[in-house]
Amino acid sequence: MTTKDAPAPGWRRSGWRLSMFGLAVGVALAVAPPATAQDAPASDLLNATLWMQKSVEFKGTALTAYALARIRLDQALADKKWTAAPEEQKGSFAGLPPAVILDLDETALDNSGYQAWMTMKGTNFTPQTWTAYVNSETSLPIPGAIEFCKYAESKGVKVFYVSNRTADEEPATRRNMEKFGFPMGGNVDTVLTSREQPDWSSAKSTRRAYIAREYRILLNIGDNYGDFTDAFRGSEAERLKSYEVNKARFGREWIVIANPTYGSFESATFGHDFKKTPVEQRTAKRGALEPWKGP
Repeated sequence: MTTKDAPAPGWRRSGWRLSMFGLAVGVALAVAPPATAQDAPASDLLNATLWMQKSVEFKGTALTAYALARIRLDQALADKKWTAAPEEQKGSFAGLPPAVILDLDETALDNSGYQAWMTMKGTNFTPQTWTAYVNSETSLPIPGAIEFCKYAESKGVKVFYVSNRTADEEPATRRNMEKFGFPMGGNVDTVLTSREQPDWSSAKSTRRAYIAREYRILLNIGDNYGDFTDAFRGSEAERLKSYEVNKARFGREWIVIANPTYGSFESATFGHDFKKTPVEQRTAKRGALEPWKGP
């Protein structure tokens, strides 16, 4: 303690009393009951985020999906008629060099830290806080993602990342990925972000078509239906109809990484109308449930 920090002599006795008072308060706090559920902000994200961050089951499902992706990749390389982009891969593509497409968020990169932040704060997504999170460069790899990407690269397969992170978020995204050793494409731009070109909106078909002009797309890996088809924007009934048409592709050329925290599965219940309040959104989601009638 420096002379500047030391209390004046006349404060020694009162300081002792204050210290004893502080000790008593500390003991009381130590034996106080823990915070109750009423003290915690209510959040629709709680269980889903807890599952992503803490469960071995999430890690296991991700590793399973990427293990399957390796098997399917080898099969696709041997089958010149194989494509994961039936809507975008036009004309003769058998002789094109091979490529795979991965979504980034909750497919290659784990952003559960942002979900946990929203859960603890009792707040909701905003573009401003999301960009701040992206710029923190703290996203983590999804289990199995880096290993799969490196495996694909070792087979001479170009790895593309088609992400709805925006173009102004791309520099931080690249640094975050490079830190973990994701293959970044060399002299080819393989990180295709939203708004990077005028027709690259949140719907990803135009970017898949861009890749398909020069590459045979072997696999498409994502966590949201929009990573595979633009039909994700439809109503629940329309999405299910599209699923029935495409369901044979899942587990073959389309590989899904489980993401219970957010996605078009959720927004379809309230018509993808993000102008609705959180209460209105929650009411719509509850209304979409099919509950047991009870005893």
